[in-house]
Amino acid sequence: MEQSARDLGLPMPEVVAVSVDGVRNTPSRSKDPRSSQGASTGEVELDMEVVGALVPLARQAVYFSDFTEKGWVDSLAAAIHDTENKPSVLSISWGFSEMDSIWTPACMEEVNELLQEAATLGITVCVASGDDGSEAQEQDGYAHVVFPASSPYALAVGGTTLLANGGAITEEKVWNTGSQLQPGGGAGGGGISAYFARPSWQGNAQVPASVNPGHRLGRGVPDVAANADPYTGYLVVSKGERGAVGGTSAAAPLWASLIARLNQQLGRPVGYLNPLLYASLGRVGCNDITVGTNDPTFGRIGGYAAGPGWDACTGWGSPNGQRLLATLRGTSEQGF
Repeated sequence: MEQSARDLGLPMPEVVAVSVDGVRNTPSRSKDPRSSQGASTGEVELDMEVVGALVPLARQAVYFSDFTEKGWVDSLAAAIHDTENKPSVLSISWGFSEMDSIWTPACMEEVNELLQEAATLGITVCVASGDDGSEAQEQDGYAHVVFPASSPYALAVGGTTLLANGGAITEEKVWNTGSQLQPGGGAGGGGISAYFARPSWQGNAQVPASVNPGHRLGRGVPDVAANADPYTGYLVVSKGERGAVGGTSAAAPLWASLIARLNQQLGRPVGYLNPLLYASLGRVGCNDITVGTNDPTFGRIGGYAAGPGWDACTGWGSPNGQRLLATLRGTSEQGF
């Protein structure tokens, strides 16, 4: 973190490590992608560096827990009820398919209830939508979405690819370079929840039915998106080495950082943003992504296509901070 801040000419952010259930920060220098501890260390480094680059004066509280159902629940509860650090925004870059064996229905309900509690308390929770498109690494021939991004109380963040010429962005499209299980592959997660019903605020967004048999009408994912393609991504320091990194794991803290800046400019937390996004904020404050699909198998399982307005690839699109701020200021004047 110090090297990253130094290289960018930025101050070293204040970082607070919060132990949950006695678990402490035990970073690994392993570069083996199969090492769960090494992957966890790289994930934490990525999130901290993205936030540190965009809001360097913000205090970062990082919560460490066991990677178990209890750990998920306890770490989220600790963050939401942290009376010392008082976070106004949370960023979660972990998630698994709703059908993954890691989730029991009881755990999903408990996590969803905590996310609802965060919304009630005015805390925005940004969650990565996953890096394997509509497949979500299930490889069972069906489309899936990732939880907790699929919770209606999460701001689900998908992924885009940037195209540039002469240092200027010329196009932004859905991130999809194939299955994450293939070298160089990855795609922004998105689709229709098999677990959560479609929330009322998505009623006018033209959310499609699931591509799976039965064509269920459920919660559409994601809500928004940001650059996630490693080939157009983020230069970070991980395990002492600098390299290009991507994934919706970077897009989620980017949105969290932007919301922290919006909170600072507005003098209040924007809180549970989803109803506002689907009322008008998303259409006005986001760059609409209309090119691409998110089926990483390119036809084998089926996926979703980008198009005007909300879609199950990039939601309302990538952020335009100035337009978001201006629109939110307008809603404040109207009594929001």
